[in-house]
Amino acid sequence: MSKPNFAPLKLFITGPTYIRQDVKEAGLLPEFGHRDTENDLRFAPIRENLRKLAGCGDDFEPILCLGSGSMAMEASVRSLVAEDETILNVSVGSFGDMYYNIAASNGKKAENLKFDYGQAIDLNVLEDKLKELKPQVVSFTHNETSTGVVNDMKAVCSLIRRYGAMPIVDGVSIFGGADIALSESGAAMYSTATQKSLALPAGFGIGFVSKEAEEKAERVTNKGHHHDIIKHLGRARKNQTLTTPNTTLANMMWYQLDRIVNEEGIERRFARHVEMRGIVEKWVAGLDGFDMFAPEGYRSPTVSTVLCPEGVTAAQLKGTVKEAMRGHGYLMDPGYMKLNNLLEEAGRRLVFRVGHMGDIMPDMLSAYLDTLAKELKKL
Repeated sequence: MSKPNFAPLKLFITGPTYIRQDVKEAGLLPEFGHRDTENDLRFAPIRENLRKLAGCGDDFEPILCLGSGSMAMEASVRSLVAEDETILNVSVGSFGDMYYNIAASNGKKAENLKFDYGQAIDLNVLEDKLKELKPQVVSFTHNETSTGVVNDMKAVCSLIRRYGAMPIVDGVSIFGGADIALSESGAAMYSTATQKSLALPAGFGIGFVSKEAEEKAERVTNKGHHHDIIKHLGRARKNQTLTTPNTTLANMMWYQLDRIVNEEGIERRFARHVEMRGIVEKWVAGLDGFDMFAPEGYRSPTVSTVLCPEGVTAAQLKGTVKEAMRGHGYLMDPGYMKLNNLLEEAGRRLVFRVGHMGDIMPDMLSAYLDTLAKELKKL
């Protein structure tokens, strides 16, 4: 077999993310049977540490779905939106449309309330829509990966519940990088994944299921098999997955969550992400013609989106800058291309993203930004 020509790049994209060497090596721990007692040695602590990271105690039951975050999101739609119900999705970016697309493709009666790119959910606009549509379920994104906007989950859920609807939340790119205080959030089900702020490979969608969601899912029909959270819950309470898991990833997840909770510490991890957001904000302030895209107070602690000067093109970001950074040993994020294409068509300034989630450290981020600044100045 010929030797592969794979570049050892440091990832500063928004997923998959940088993985520590010791976490990779944990993948070499022994394989195991997913219905054997060895399984419990991995998944019991995994589920307990997920509870600690979520701040949910016993109020939510963690389930692991084979796949990515969208698998857990689809399970929430299939299990919690009945055939005769309406789901309203609230979107503040390209990934915010995901819940709507999932619902529509599953034949649900769905409507999409979209806010301008770079803006958070406007509660007054949402309230008007809730009065008009009277949905039974409302979905929204906690942390919009394409724009770097974080919504006030607790405030949004509170408003949704005031109008008698059930909130379901996509937290794919923030979980593990910020305190979500899930027990106090008002969410009925919260979906996330391994490949973002948990700094693991992709492979598990993670769902946090409340008792309220479980009781409703018992009544909803036509949930399918792998999208039925009741089936998942039955296995989860035995510290198992519904079907055969990626045992290599399970070993890595066991190790990584133990390291986060018992070595780095949850509060220190969350504080580090806030520190890195500040590093990016200070860096952008020192660049002529560049600005933060998300408004102050709604900036994500895990991904920052930077507004470029007038005249910078998608081709320059994706070609010139990204490839120059590759030469420095970095994989740069030139912005979500679907979003930049829309901004370019509208004659608006384009954006690029800086992923600072998971196990990226402040010194790593500063070194990356110093190099990136030199390339941006050449535009």
